[in-house]
Amino acid sequence: MVTGSARGSRSRDRAAPAPCPSADGRRGGAAAAAVLAGLCALCYGNSLRGEFVHDDVWAIVNNPDVRAAAPVSAAFANDFWGKRMAENTSHKSYRPLCVLTFKLNILLAGMNPFYFHAVNVILHCLVTLVLMYTCDKAVFKDCRLAFVTALFFAVHPIHTEAVTGIVGRADVLACLLFLLAFLSYNRRNGGILQRPARPPVASRCGSPQVPLSGRENGKQRFAHRGAWSSCHPASPEEQPSGGLAVPSRAMWAIRSYLTANNNQNFLYTARPFLKRAALVISYVILVLYFRLWIMGGSMPMFSEQDNPASFSPYLLTRFLTYSYLLAFNAWLLLAPITLCYDWQVGSIPLVESIWDVRNLATVFLVLVMTLLSLHCIAAFKKLEHKEVLVGLLFLVFPFIPASNLFFRVGFVVAERVLYMPSMGYCILFVHGLKKLSTWLNKWRITVLTLFALLLLLFSWKTVKQNEIWLSRESLFSSGVKTLPHNAKVHYNYANFLKDQGRNIEAIYHYKTALKLYPRHASALNNLGTLTKDVVEAKDYYRRALQLNPQHNRALFNLGNLLKSQGKKEEAVVLLRDSIKYGPEFADAYSSLASLLAEQERLQEAEEVYKAGIENCPESSDLHNNYGVFLVDTGSPEQAMSHYRQAILLSPTHHVAMVNLGRLHRSLGQNKEAEVWYKRALKVSQKAEILSPLGALYYNTGRYEEALQVYREAAALQPSNKDIRLALAQVLAMMGRTKEAEKMTNHILNEDAECLECYRLLSAIYSKQELYAKALEAIEKALQLKPKDPKVISELFFTKGNQLREQNLLDKAFESYKRAVELNPDQAQAWMNMGGIEHIKGSYITARDYYEKALQLVPNSKLLKENLAKLDRLEKRFQEAQEKDQT
Repeated sequence: MVTGSARGSRSRDRAAPAPCPSADGRRGGAAAAAVLAGLCALCYGNSLRGEFVHDDVWAIVNNPDVRAAAPVSAAFANDFWGKRMAENTSHKSYRPLCVLTFKLNILLAGMNPFYFHAVNVILHCLVTLVLMYTCDKAVFKDCRLAFVTALFFAVHPIHTEAVTGIVGRADVLACLLFLLAFLSYNRRNGGILQRPARPPVASRCGSPQVPLSGRENGKQRFAHRGAWSSCHPASPEEQPSGGLAVPSRAMWAIRSYLTANNNQNFLYTARPFLKRAALVISYVILVLYFRLWIMGGSMPMFSEQDNPASFSPYLLTRFLTYSYLLAFNAWLLLAPITLCYDWQVGSIPLVESIWDVRNLATVFLVLVMTLLSLHCIAAFKKLEHKEVLVGLLFLVFPFIPASNLFFRVGFVVAERVLYMPSMGYCILFVHGLKKLSTWLNKWRITVLTLFALLLLLFSWKTVKQNEIWLSRESLFSSGVKTLPHNAKVHYNYANFLKDQGRNIEAIYHYKTALKLYPRHASALNNLGTLTKDVVEAKDYYRRALQLNPQHNRALFNLGNLLKSQGKKEEAVVLLRDSIKYGPEFADAYSSLASLLAEQERLQEAEEVYKAGIENCPESSDLHNNYGVFLVDTGSPEQAMSHYRQAILLSPTHHVAMVNLGRLHRSLGQNKEAEVWYKRALKVSQKAEILSPLGALYYNTGRYEEALQVYREAAALQPSNKDIRLALAQVLAMMGRTKEAEKMTNHILNEDAECLECYRLLSAIYSKQELYAKALEAIEKALQLKPKDPKVISELFFTKGNQLREQNLLDKAFESYKRAVELNPDQAQAWMNMGGIEHIKGSYITARDYYEKALQLVPNSKLLKENLAKLDRLEKRFQEAQEKDQT
């Protein structure tokens, strides 16, 4: 009687659950769900305008596994970034389900970031709704408190990175699957629906295959299940008729075993719990074994800048820093004021002394967690509902994989990993709010008003934080403003500035990153690429390699620098090392192969290209460069297939399209060449594409079209001398010699040593029959003393033509003679020399010259006609001689 009275008294002290009648409850639930979904949409609607930023580029844009052509099995064989799990460079992040959702996004809507963001927002809405349902059925058993918890969760700013950053989908999916697995386990064990039937083993263990599909921290779900089952009714029969959740019979058995004299029924009473615990432990072991197997038996390799504390040689420093980081993460949940996309290098200095004032935060967290744990024990003894226990389970267990407790992680703080623990925080917060409003009954309205203001403040912070994630510039510049002492954010912002061509600003931020973290090898390497001083660049590369001898990009850049200085053998060694330490770095293969080709080591060059294509099959640039090599070595058909493969891999690869057009042009396939040039222009309106199309039109006599194309090219690059010269050439061919002359003279005013300008002027004056001016232009061209004998030969040939037009045949003959001395294959010069001798009556000499020309161009009709004329003249001359003799 006393025990029953005590129980009744405690039951009356508890607030009664909010009544949720069936019909009204369903309507109220639907209204609550609509409000939550609308609130999620309002808070994250502006994120839909975002681009692919930060890790999105590597996990989606550059990840071959998410492309439509990639096999589905690749998502299960490779890590989140598309690397083989067994590789040393793999991040070991195994998230196949998330990768498959990216792949589905691309299949349905292409590489459009809008739909990627939309899916993330929808998933966040689902998590919020499922959390409300979970809190209603398994935590508070009060639909109003469940709604408030979900409301608080929906707007919390700590979720911005997980929801607005597309790769954060892994955390959102993991959270959704966590809740579904928890509900499944709870339901199968009588927590929600009273089902007497024995559930399947997999359901009782909370679907253990699910965590392998979402994110790595899914393994803590099993520990969560074990803790929950120890404090949750094991079966419908274990629940009292009053509706209050009470400890399972196993826990009562333990209490009895510790306090009573009769312990005979302990094992029998605890058997259901022990059975479930054994199943959970078995599944944990299986999952851990699978995880180690899929990782190839090795842990991921991280650098000091990823997680400085884990590289400290002092145990005390590691312990104090890890402990403080727990307090820091708790503070981010409590007050998400300072948020940043990256908390690496220098963001949070190491705690190296017990006298560091930050240890007070750690002590305070330990005190709070101890009090909450004692509260859970007290609640257990008093048979109270366990909101605090559930809140702690949801807060602590999902965070364990990120705590450095069991293994090193690749970050200092990551806001996205707080997405799941924030559920526990929200449950604890709302439970505390309920207690506070009960204790301060007179101030209840004030408490609720302050909570409403907090919701508005959090919503505003979330919307503003979303704007930071809209573009690379906004994200990286925000990091510099938020954490100016973080070397990583300066490095990332410098990378963005370098990509934008803002080199001076980029150099400043690279140097700032080095001041904050002098061992930043990549910053030194990138500085080398930006400096114009070759000696300084070489120094940066060598310093980078001193810090990291396996830095493949520093090896690549130093190799290219030495290559440009003519130190080819040293360059070959460095480029081979670059490939050795970065076998998936396609540029290194291209650079090494081109260097070997320059040295006439064609067989080695081809082997390098083939190895590159084997290791980097998704590199469109490598296929394009190999195509160029094949054209140069006389394999146009193979080259064509690699150009097409480059375009298949990258449909916007306009360089490969232009190269394919040039190849068709060289094979006389002008229509196909025109098609590819025009297709390249659809991708990019560049002068480099317009120029070969203009040349095609010019060489096929389509001068109007050539004129239009060259005008477009000149408008795009008005300072490009070659384009303007080609335009002048088209104008001259069309008879618009005045315009052509004016344009050519304008180029000569800019560049007095423009050889082709003088040649074109000579042609223009010749067309105007101003042969003296034409001869003067050629003389100026010859004064430039070009090095190529063939060019000099062409100039003497043109000079001979101008002299011949002025009837200065002897001088013309001397010019033609110089032309054939420099280039004996100059058939036209041989023929013109024969013509001059023909005119002068030296038929025997003329015949010799004609026959030399005919050997070079055996199908020349003009030569054959001239020889026929010469035959007739010789015949007449012979007949005349015979007549004179008779």
